[in-house]
Amino acid sequence: MLVIWPQRCQQRTRLRAMTAHQLDDIGLTRCQAEQESRKPFWR
Repeated sequence: MLVIWPQRCQQRTRLRAMTAHQLDDIGLTRCQAEQESRKPFWR
């Protein structure tokens, strides 16, 4: 878990910074990305 938590935090930070085109490439909407990025790192 000590490895996973920092990774999640970093991934969610990157998700927040993605453009609409990048989100479309991975199949997420801006709303979905925002919801995911707001989750605490332990979830």
